[in-house]
Amino acid sequence: MISKRKKQLVKWIFVCALIGAIVYTFRDQAGPILSELRKTTPEVIAGICVLTILYHMTEGLITTVLAKKYNPHFTYWMGVTNAFFCSFYRVATLGGGAGVAAIVYLGEHGVGYSKSFGLYMLQYAFHKISIAIFSLVLSVACWHYMYAVFAAGFASYQWLLVAGYALTLVITLLLVAFCCSERLHRMMFCFLDWMNQKQHGRMDASLGMLREQCFMLEEASREIMGDRLLVAGMIALSMVRNCFWYAIPYLIFRGTCEISLPQTMAVTSLSVMLAAVLPAPAGIGSTEFVFTALFSGIAGTALSGSASLLYRFGTFVFPFFIGMAVVLVRRVRARRQTCF
Repeated sequence: MISKRKKQLVKWIFVCALIGAIVYTFRDQAGPILSELRKTTPEVIAGICVLTILYHMTEGLITTVLAKKYNPHFTYWMGVTNAFFCSFYRVATLGGGAGVAAIVYLGEHGVGYSKSFGLYMLQYAFHKISIAIFSLVLSVACWHYMYAVFAAGFASYQWLLVAGYALTLVITLLLVAFCCSERLHRMMFCFLDWMNQKQHGRMDASLGMLREQCFMLEEASREIMGDRLLVAGMIALSMVRNCFWYAIPYLIFRGTCEISLPQTMAVTSLSVMLAAVLPAPAGIGSTEFVFTALFSGIAGTALSGSASLLYRFGTFVFPFFIGMAVVLVRRVRARRQTCF
């Protein structure tokens, strides 16, 4: 048994690691973001915060609809809390811990861990599909404007766009296959069984549990993917959710340059697609670079750079602080329950 003192030490090490990751994440952006917030009107900041909250409320609705397939008592409030809970760990772990946080939270609220793993993977697949469809639809709808603004650089952008769509397709297919494909799991276990033979059967117990979890994952994932109306609804709802973040630049540019809301969302969705091709943890750096590059021809480099920082505040920093409050409340409640 691990002593209480060692458990406390492990917790403090984990907390210090999180703080270190957070400081590392914001090391270059904290000052510029604070500077931009001071120069921005309260109305624009309030609008950005409202759009961010609406984004997470819609994300919570998506999670709730999917989670109710496995736990009818899963509430909308749980879904919204999960969205902000994941936002905290997305920042604290540079993107890698958001999925683990979602699986842990869903597991604590009546969704089995194998089912919650499949739910998160499929929800992420719907998210990637919605980004690609949104970008394609808005680019076609605003084609004349997009071509007029980006005609000079279209040749360089088009291959990045193709790569973005191809990467989205590959990721989506891999996620769905990993969740639902019995053949893929058989191939995986052929390799693991071979390794187990080399280890003289030392992995028997672990492989037995893994087989059971994979079977549950297949069953749970097929339950979602088998409902075509549900899948279409989740992708459509994900596109609605994207509108709230893609509308943030319009609040910033409104009154300073001639660009409509659909045109702003079209350019923003294009920047998200292009940024996905550039390797960066949690999109840090790549999003700002592409965002500024695309909007500089519309609003000027200085204003575009300022807007990219405010966009990062709305999509990254503000939800992180709400998520931090969620984490603290959970900690306090957990401590009270252990005391009583």
